[in-house]
Amino acid sequence: MQHQIVSRAEWEAAREQLLVKEKAQTRARDALAAERRRMPWMAVEKTYTFGGPNGKVSLLDLFDGRRQLIVYRAFFEPGVHGWPEHACIGCSLGADQVSNLVHLNARDTTLVYASRAPQADIARLKARMGWEKIPWVTITDSFDADFGVDEWHGHNAFIRDGERIFRTYLINTRGDEAMGTVWSYLDMTALGRQEEWEDSPQGYPQERPYKWWNWNDSYVPGAAPDPKWVAVSDAGEEAFRNKDSGAKT
Repeated sequence: MQHQIVSRAEWEAAREQLLVKEKAQTRARDALAAERRRMPWMAVEKTYTFGGPNGKVSLLDLFDGRRQLIVYRAFFEPGVHGWPEHACIGCSLGADQVSNLVHLNARDTTLVYASRAPQADIARLKARMGWEKIPWVTITDSFDADFGVDEWHGHNAFIRDGERIFRTYLINTRGDEAMGTVWSYLDMTALGRQEEWEDSPQGYPQERPYKWWNWNDSYVPGAAPDPKWVAVSDAGEEAFRNKDSGAKT
């Protein structure tokens, strides 16, 4: 394979040139997420029932007490390539990408996978593939058809106000390729990352970025940020601001 070989200085110059476009793309992605937070909501009027590890559960139950819910329609059922040993290859690749959900949960958001396979088969699949920490329910009614994921995979986002549930967004087809990180999930939700820098409607929950982060075994609901981590992240933010300021002068 032939390719252009350059010096370190030339490589750095080429990278800086491309970085301008990458930063523009990041700003455009942030602006798109801000528009998504202003999408109208659709009231969920029907009652949906799922099969869970401990019996029947409702759509409201899937929130697990949190304010937001993302449901991914994964294809694991008779008629899908791989059944009964495996789920759809694409859905399986997506499940392999799912990050530790404790960080998403710390933003008052729950992720759930949903398929039409019985719970016994889902439990077996999760154990075989190492997906034990992904909540995974059985679709028993028209949920998939009603939310546009009966023939293809997709992530539906919901928010609740007490017991009232609203659909806020859908990401499917190639959009699903980017899903799996805490940021990709939060960016599709109505409340976003819930950080001060975001362009969000007035009254949305927001706090300083980085401060809510924690080790995955150390989250305590309602606890104040770790003061040592606040100091470290403050120093990091200041260093980056100084670097950016120097680059512009």
